[in-house]
Amino acid sequence: MLFNSHLFIFIFLPIVFAGYFFFASIAPAYVSRTWLAASSLFFYGFWNPSYLFLILISITINFLLGRYLILHKNRLLLSAGVVLNLSLLGYFKYTDFFISNMNLILSKDIPLFHFVLPLAISFFTFQQISYLVDCQKGKVSNYNFINYTLFITFFPHLIAGPIVHHKVMMPQFQSAQNLKINFQHIALGMFIFSIGLFKKVILADHFSTTVIDGMNYLNSITFFDAWTVILSYAFQLYFDFSGYSDMAIGLALLFNIKLPINFNSPYKATNFQELASRWHITLTRFLYEYVYNPMNRWLTKRFFINIKIGTRAKTLINVMLLFLLSGVWHGAGWNFVIWGFLVGLGIGVYRLWRAFSIKLPLILAWGLTFFYFNFSLVFFKISELEQASLLIKAMLGLNGFILPEQLSQLLNPLEIFGVHFESTPLKDKFRALGLIILGFLIVLGFKNTSEKMTTFKPNIIYAFFIVIIFVYSVLHLTKATEFLYFKF
Repeated sequence: MLFNSHLFIFIFLPIVFAGYFFFASIAPAYVSRTWLAASSLFFYGFWNPSYLFLILISITINFLLGRYLILHKNRLLLSAGVVLNLSLLGYFKYTDFFISNMNLILSKDIPLFHFVLPLAISFFTFQQISYLVDCQKGKVSNYNFINYTLFITFFPHLIAGPIVHHKVMMPQFQSAQNLKINFQHIALGMFIFSIGLFKKVILADHFSTTVIDGMNYLNSITFFDAWTVILSYAFQLYFDFSGYSDMAIGLALLFNIKLPINFNSPYKATNFQELASRWHITLTRFLYEYVYNPMNRWLTKRFFINIKIGTRAKTLINVMLLFLLSGVWHGAGWNFVIWGFLVGLGIGVYRLWRAFSIKLPLILAWGLTFFYFNFSLVFFKISELEQASLLIKAMLGLNGFILPEQLSQLLNPLEIFGVHFESTPLKDKFRALGLIILGFLIVLGFKNTSEKMTTFKPNIIYAFFIVIIFVYSVLHLTKATEFLYFKF
């Protein structure tokens, strides 16, 4: 079941919403929380009922481990819990990757398992690891099983985040005030949800048609088409993930739950570190808090202490390792390793540049940041390294410069620079160009959703806006497509 489907919008969501506040009004609070947890499990199991058993087993084991850690603060048990969670993730996500590489190295033909990756396993694994760490540190005081199940499975954030802390979520679920219908929250939630739905259905899904078309002829793609494709993918990914993040925040608000902002105009960033910090904010925060800091302490004690190395160099090494791990988290493939390396490299180069206290003109800094990000996206999108290299070559102009023949009279002087005018396989070039221009206007020229939330007022103007974009989006829901981050 997808947020951008008729089944979810018109059947599942109204039933869950009505049931939650109905039970809250006639029964003890735990009944409404049980209803919401059961509904979230149904939402998860709708894709593949067989994996419902997996997430329930994972929740039960982690709940029991967390309860013991709250009482005994056992570091060895915490380590065992972390290893257990990562082993489950590794088994489903990386077994085939490991076997295929062993087959390549050893010239073997060990059959692959071809696992269907359990939905959201990366997200609920990280969330449960953070819970265990917080239990060991004494940051968790409530360990009711229903509450914990709801914390993990709450359907707005279950599939693709944001990654949230137990101490942030549970006080909201346990607040008596939040068990009453709040029309201000409903209005704001519908406003944010409608914006997210519009981003996904009208923007991201239309950018995807150019991307799909371009992927079919990478062997012959040239400069202008290559940049049309990768820019289309950059905007598809942007509107797809920011759309999901908006929808998650909007849905949670219907239940009086405030989720953290997870996406904050990354394409407005003027350096790569800023861009990374604005994209999937809760994942970056998790990685720094639960991976970077412990890794830094461990390396300092076990490795850096034995060699002479400056603080800046240590930081750069740690950043590179962190984003290599981030790349591996995103997917089991060498392309994700390369993508993680490029992200770490971009941040590292920026940190070194900053050390010289040299400031670039704002537009130049933005341009370098954005276009380097697009180069890194090639490996985020394409798993086959040979295919990725074809697109990179075209983006660098090594496959020639060809513009549509319709532009030959208007841009004929460009022929002296090696530009040719002829037809290429990429369809609807002018439509794609128009969408890209629209994408730039939206991401650079308008406030983002989180900024709009602070100025929102439930009045006739906002109501009219919500109705227009919601109805327009629903009318274009001819085919519900998955969000890109579902595969991670």
